Formats: sequence, C-alpha cells, structure tokens
Amino acid sequence: MLVIAILLLILGCAGIFMASMMFGDIGIAAAIGALTAILAGIGFIIAHKRLPKA
Repeated sequence: MLVIAILLLILGCAGIFMASMMFGDIGIAAAIGALTAILAGIGFIIAHKRLPKA
C-alpha cells in the first residue's frame, strides 16, 4: 500500500508540473487530476499507518 501511495504522490507532482505548462481548460483539468492523485496518495499513507501490522 505504501508503494501505491508513493507512486501516486510522484504522479501528482509530475501532473502539477505538466499542468503549469498547459493553456486554458486543459491545464485546469490536468491540475485537478494531479491534485486528486496527491490527495489519494496522502489517503493511502494515512490508511497504511492506521491499519494493524499482520
């Protein structure tokens, strides 16, 4: 689960960078998608900390 979280955070950071180079509505849509990936990554990290270790 931690690997997925790290990959989502990397994807989100790359998406924010690419969205800053786009124009108009496409840039806004890319930024929203990147922020979603970052928030999902943070959620996975929080879930990984709260789940009991087996």
